[in-house]
Amino acid sequence: MKIEESEYIKLKHCKKSFYFGDFYFFEKFIVGEIKEGIHFDLIKVIQVNDKIYNHYGQDFKITYIANRINSYSTDPQTWSKLQERDDNFLIAAALVIYNDIGFKVAAVEKQISKTYLKRCNHLDEAINWALQVNSE
Repeated sequence: MKIEESEYIKLKHCKKSFYFGDFYFFEKFIVGEIKEGIHFDLIKVIQVNDKIYNHYGQDFKITYIANRINSYSTDPQTWSKLQERDDNFLIAAALVIYNDIGFKVAAVEKQISKTYLKRCNHLDEAINWALQVNSE
């Protein structure tokens, strides 16, 4: 389910659109929806991070939700490379996965990442988890 089709779209947020996807900046979490067929690499992540810092400021911690409604590729090393850049605003990340192949890919990402990654089957599950993580 797209975030715009969910009840969460009623919450206060700011939408940032790129040619490669849409990102929704909520108070306690960010939801990213990458477009079909895109290779979501470090260059694109850095573009999103620039918007994140402009929106939230420099000293913040947040949970990221990758709502994988489309099929796209990503470099599993991106999480590690991001942390090497000192872009360490992530408390944790949730990957919302809608098929078996995506679940297996997420298992590899989870093993590589230094950030805690949770695999979820539904957007509701990811958002409820993100809200819980941010309140701890």
